[in-house]
Amino acid sequence: MFARVAPIIFVCLWATGFVGARMGMPHSEPGTFLSLRFAVAFVLLTLIVLVIRAPWPGTRTGLKSIVIGFLIHGSYLGPVFWVIDRGMPAGVTAVVVGLQPLFTALLAGWWLHEVITPRHWVGLAIGMVGVCLVLYPGIDLASSGVNVVTITVCLLGMLSVTLGTVLQKSLSSMIDLRSGTALQYLGAFIPVFILALVSETGSIDWTGEMILAMTWSIIALSLFAIFLLMWLIREGSVAKVSSLFFLVPAVAALMSYALFGETFDQVQLVGMVLCAVAVALAASRKSGNRQVAVSK
Repeated sequence: MFARVAPIIFVCLWATGFVGARMGMPHSEPGTFLSLRFAVAFVLLTLIVLVIRAPWPGTRTGLKSIVIGFLIHGSYLGPVFWVIDRGMPAGVTAVVVGLQPLFTALLAGWWLHEVITPRHWVGLAIGMVGVCLVLYPGIDLASSGVNVVTITVCLLGMLSVTLGTVLQKSLSSMIDLRSGTALQYLGAFIPVFILALVSETGSIDWTGEMILAMTWSIIALSLFAIFLLMWLIREGSVAKVSSLFFLVPAVAALMSYALFGETFDQVQLVGMVLCAVAVALAASRKSGNRQVAVSK
């Protein structure tokens, strides 16, 4: 039963990241916000690991977890928050990041020898169309925030989380998820702290909205959502799990409608349906989630 509902819970939690960013960014710079978020998450998880006496990995495996955290969290969210802070529309950012399932499937097929069938490729293609339709009304290509620098940084963030996801699959069977995730946040802290140290003032306006955004980001996203993601990667194929990200923009649009009064039109509704179809195709047993080799 948990395996059936876990993907739904994950998508809903992950989509709230856009809501948290919208609430928090007016009161803090991106690197500062993420540095505090990852530092607190690391401390909380470390305390949990010590209390329940979960096993810590060996030096080599622990260093791999730190690298994975650097890639999945720090070098992904850092660029995404940075380009949005520099004026790149969230819709354009989400379209670029929406390429992740496609690149993840390609990398997982080559590295982990996962079987990606034609049915799965069709699902990936439908998902990309659906994401574009969901985000199209909010995209303004004339925005000054869309330029070579911001698009390149956003692509680097997308490629970072793609590589980190595949690496996590190769490591997930060899490490306790609790201690491994704690070490990931240590790695995640490094790039965003450097970003804050080099280019930001470090000031935070502690309004009620900021406190809510930070608390939700730590508890719901950095703890519950990430644990779910790590568990889903361990239990299923990387390509299939990655396809869940097609649903995130659609769910985020619904949340923005409910919380901020943002509207969505019939084109977006069609895109939401296509996203659901894409995930259904990717989740089908016929789409080939067998792994031949999961370590390298």
